[in-house]
Amino acid sequence: MKIHWKRSLLAGLLGSALMLAGCTGGDKETQAEPAKTRDGKVEVTFWHAMSGDAETALKDQVEDFNASQDKYEVKPIFQGTYEEALTKFNTVAGTKDAPAIMQTFEVGTKYMIDSEKITPVQEFIDKEDYDTSQWEKNISNYYQVDGKQYSMPFNSSTPILVYNKDAFKKAGLDPEKPPRTYDELKKAAKALTIKDQKATKQYGFSILNYGWFFEELVAAQGGLYVDHDNGRGGNAKKAVFDGEEGKNAFKLIKDMYDDGTFMNVGQNWDDMRAAFQSGKIAMFLDSSAGIRTLADNSPFEVGASYLPVPDEGKREGVIIGGASLWMGSGISADTKQGAWEFMKYVATSKAQAKWHVATGYFAINPEAYDEQVVKDMWAKYPQLKVTVDQLHDTKPSPATQGALISSFPQSRQSVVSAMESLYQGTKVKDALERAADETTKALGEGGK
Repeated sequence: MKIHWKRSLLAGLLGSALMLAGCTGGDKETQAEPAKTRDGKVEVTFWHAMSGDAETALKDQVEDFNASQDKYEVKPIFQGTYEEALTKFNTVAGTKDAPAIMQTFEVGTKYMIDSEKITPVQEFIDKEDYDTSQWEKNISNYYQVDGKQYSMPFNSSTPILVYNKDAFKKAGLDPEKPPRTYDELKKAAKALTIKDQKATKQYGFSILNYGWFFEELVAAQGGLYVDHDNGRGGNAKKAVFDGEEGKNAFKLIKDMYDDGTFMNVGQNWDDMRAAFQSGKIAMFLDSSAGIRTLADNSPFEVGASYLPVPDEGKREGVIIGGASLWMGSGISADTKQGAWEFMKYVATSKAQAKWHVATGYFAINPEAYDEQVVKDMWAKYPQLKVTVDQLHDTKPSPATQGALISSFPQSRQSVVSAMESLYQGTKVKDALERAADETTKALGEGGK
């Protein structure tokens, strides 16, 4: 299975990276000569994992930057999935062949730091006294450790509740008042579930069997994933997601599955979205970055709302997902400067407005939302504003900042297995404790 491959991959990568760090010297950028194009510009290689419409939008950003100045030329190179790109990065990390800019998914953050083969962008922030207050704090916080900014947030998203407004109307529910608590979600799901004598024609709710959604449900309640303040106050030693918050999330899934209002859609994102668009499910959790595509391609009106929590009064918010931009090491000082100039450019309000409108990802510079192009888009897609409002309502804390562990792929697979076992009748407590024990073991085996 693909997820099992991911599980072993990052663990192997971490071991290799740490050995590499121990066997090589420090950064040699002062000795490296920058690669140059035929017209004498410093070449800045950018490895990324964007595909489809997102890759088109990314190339537009690169072209705009290249046209804005005459000293640097950024060259974007698609390297496959985040996991595949990270494998390739590991083979050249810290050498002159390393990319100047590397796009890495959020759960690879601690791996990149521990590799010691990157240049923290904090170095350039300090050197230029660059104002990071222009960045969305609830996004940039994820990539900060001990007050140091390691990478620049780029394509960021969070989970949201997506629902079929037409189905709400047919069920006698107010489509402008989606459920925000677990109790409200259960009641709505019962009203939305349609059965006949042979099968269920429409399920009320679904969650993809994917660890990210569980992490978000826990954090939304203020729960931690691992100890030591989610691994941000020191190396995490133990998983703690099997506490009250984790039990609440698993109990929600099991209760709804047992009463026939929850559909097990498996682990494939496309299958989940297809089930929603075909009317098989009326509500589900999805990434905020996908809401515009759903709105464009669904045969009914699509609504978006905040992630549900057990108690509205205890809502903490959401953790950032997506990826960030890392600067390589071992490359020339000129190449690094070019990478930094590009990062600054794509963080401008105009560039971020264009990125947000084209992809649905958040703008890391909130001033982008004041641009007319965004206002026009929000008028057409009000769902986008809901995703931004949820982010802005998030309370900064170790819970919403997200866990910092290198063994995330292993842990996520343990959570997925635990979630799937609920459908087979496993008790909530037993399923969670097994996943937590496996995560704690992985932390002790090199996940630190």
